[in-house]
Amino acid sequence: MPQFTIETTYHLPVFRHSTYLAETPDVACRYAIEDTDCSGQREDCESSGETHVTGIWEGAGAAYRGQAIPVHAHFGEAVQRKAAQFELMLGLLKIIVGDAKARRPTPPGWLGKAEWAIARGEAILAGARDPVEPGDAKDLP
Repeated sequence: MPQFTIETTYHLPVFRHSTYLAETPDVACRYAIEDTDCSGQREDCESSGETHVTGIWEGAGAAYRGQAIPVHAHFGEAVQRKAAQFELMLGLLKIIVGDAKARRPTPPGWLGKAEWAIARGEAILAGARDPVEPGDAKDLP
């Protein structure tokens, strides 16, 4: 039976409490974001992010040796899945709205892709695996 070395990651929030003298809350927030002083920062282990797969290689102890194996998106970090899904949905919406404005029918392949994207978005929100992409959607640019 084959062995695989898998790298998983989680994000550990680090925070700091700082006081700023500012004319408005917005200015104070800008000062805080621009502040590069990391003294006094603390880790928040109780709020660490989800564990997600960041790499997989065939063999024992094989991390970063040889070719990495592609990891399916549903093993990735939820925030990255959501960002990719947003980009996909925005692109599909632009195509469908463009067709509607031009008073032309949206090709069935695009509607199938949109239905799959909706199902994928629901899976992401539910923390589930992605649905299988329909074959006709893979042929679209």
